[in-house]
Amino acid sequence: MNPYPLVLASASPRRLSLLAQIGVIPDRVIASDIDETPLRNEQPRPYARRMALTKARALDRADAAVLGADTVVAVGRRILPKAETEADARHCLTLLSGRRHRVMTAVVLITPGGRITERLVESIVTFARLTGRDIDAYIGSGEWSGKAGGYAIQGRAAGFIRFLSGSHSNVVGLPLFETASLLRGQGWSLP
Repeated sequence: MNPYPLVLASASPRRLSLLAQIGVIPDRVIASDIDETPLRNEQPRPYARRMALTKARALDRADAAVLGADTVVAVGRRILPKAETEADARHCLTLLSGRRHRVMTAVVLITPGGRITERLVESIVTFARLTGRDIDAYIGSGEWSGKAGGYAIQGRAAGFIRFLSGSHSNVVGLPLFETASLLRGQGWSLP
């Protein structure tokens, strides 16, 4: 038995399916309508944390816990966008080709009493060197649409990953071990 209902502050079907993997089915799923523009000179870690906290606070409720998360792909200090156009995706993939980058996800849980707990998880990913044909084929797949950094590791882009250090589920969009730990710490019993 869980202490109170859970609201997932995300419209991401990936986050919902990741939660299901650990036996967590939110009582409600509501997308937070917030401005996700990075602040001037904002670094990737503070940005991820600010976005997750803002998403959760936008839905803060007296009768439920709210889980918010945000995933950021960063090359150095540069935050890569969520690819909305083919040009965005092509730019990201060209930048990531043959390079190491970081994927960070901040997870925030706000309980009905207003208690905030959070985790920030970082994984290191290295892409193989991509040819123009590789990039064109991936662009043609459409998997890049709406994805941070212009790729989805759980899809065809898995074939580009030469090295991964850290949490795979973090790169997909929600670090499961840390999310389960947050929920257990607030009284949830998970399988």
